[in-house]
Amino acid sequence: MSQAVIILQARMGSSRLPGKSLTTIGARSLVAHCLARLLVGSAAPVMLATTTSRDDDPLAAAAAAYCVPVFRGPDEDVLLRFALAARSVNARYVVRATADDPLTDIDGPERVLKALRESGADHVIEDGLPYGAAVEAITVDALNRAAILATDRADREHVTPLIRRDRERFVPLVTPAPVNVRRPELRLTVDTAADLQFMRDLAAQMQNWNTVPELAHAIRIIDATGAESRVA
Repeated sequence: MSQAVIILQARMGSSRLPGKSLTTIGARSLVAHCLARLLVGSAAPVMLATTTSRDDDPLAAAAAAYCVPVFRGPDEDVLLRFALAARSVNARYVVRATADDPLTDIDGPERVLKALRESGADHVIEDGLPYGAAVEAITVDALNRAAILATDRADREHVTPLIRRDRERFVPLVTPAPVNVRRPELRLTVDTAADLQFMRDLAAQMQNWNTVPELAHAIRIIDATGAESRVA
């Protein structure tokens, strides 16, 4: 196994939009779009991390269709789920992606991994991408330490807040996103019914996303069509 692994977190139990991971956007389900983009980028092997609930069996099946291995762990304690998933493949570095984001920047994982390795930081994220287009890179050492230290429920549910916040114990790094995709005012995630409809409308403008479009291409279509892009 590579020193790095890209871990896509997903579960069916979304509070705002239950079952959204398997809802259809154009040619694929939401989780399938996320998997396809991470696989095309090929920065590292991809793994799906979901829960042990039987409700999430369809997500495991969706990953299997893409030959992506699945790790199943705690539901609410996503920090521990990530730490255990990374340990299961003896990784040193993790790229965290979420299954809410069907337009994750394809080249993002490679950029943040490179910055993580070269800087010696514990955590790297890019500034300026549309909301929902970024991934973050973390050392497994930092994940393991955070899994021991974190006591706040939000820190455990959202994985990296403690690592980004605690400057005495961790070294976070923020790097600028590439200029051609630096559009922080755009909201490109699926968290609500309105977000889902926006993505479906956008996919319809782009041949139903039969291929895996570049983020820059999607931004150009949004600009050209005057599609309403909600501010993040």
